[in-house]
Amino acid sequence: MAGARLCGRRCLGRAAAAWRWGFRRALSQEQGEPPSLNAKPQRTSQVPKIYTKTGDKGFSSTFTGERRAKDDQIFDALGTLDELSSAIGLSVEFGSERGHAFVEELHQVQCMLQDAGSNVATPISSARESHLKRTSFSEKPVLELEAWIDRYSEQLPPLTAFILPSGGKSSAALHLSRAICRRAERRVVPLVKSGEADANVAKYLNRLSDYLFVLARYAAWKEGKEEKVYTRKEP
Repeated sequence: MAGARLCGRRCLGRAAAAWRWGFRRALSQEQGEPPSLNAKPQRTSQVPKIYTKTGDKGFSSTFTGERRAKDDQIFDALGTLDELSSAIGLSVEFGSERGHAFVEELHQVQCMLQDAGSNVATPISSARESHLKRTSFSEKPVLELEAWIDRYSEQLPPLTAFILPSGGKSSAALHLSRAICRRAERRVVPLVKSGEADANVAKYLNRLSDYLFVLARYAAWKEGKEEKVYTRKEP
């Protein structure tokens, strides 16, 4: 429950304000200046529409208000982070069915991915100090992942062969999340190299893929499922 409350505060904090409000809605405009960070939403009796039509010409806005093409590296990275969070959501559902306690950790990871998205959606080259303070990404979540990795690794038998994605639904879903996480890291690294995103975001994704690998093994072990190993067929 403590993990769920912590995740809730994070999801409703920087990520919700910076990425979902700032990036997807308020700053997604075809013309004009983006609204102030302190602007309050206008009260209306109408139900807001989910579509804005502001991206119909193939452009969207970063959190800083900068308009970029939708195939820009920033939006490619953001889309992959969203895909990763969705895959982890599937892993959560499979893990919940088997009663795994680690699903609370995965909820926290999803919240951290929102924070990572906030940072990526705030290119440093066009960000004001207020933007940077709101979307900063520290090393603390990286250290937390490392502690989780060590804890699960200590409970598992040592690796003696190359493991194929397998080991039951929970494990296989975590392996899928791991593969998507690797791709997300590859999308973020160029942004870090160009100075547009915080290096801690790439570092977090690197550790996260390791965590998901160890967790996939742990899920298979807890469920008593067999992990398939790679065997090379002789010609």
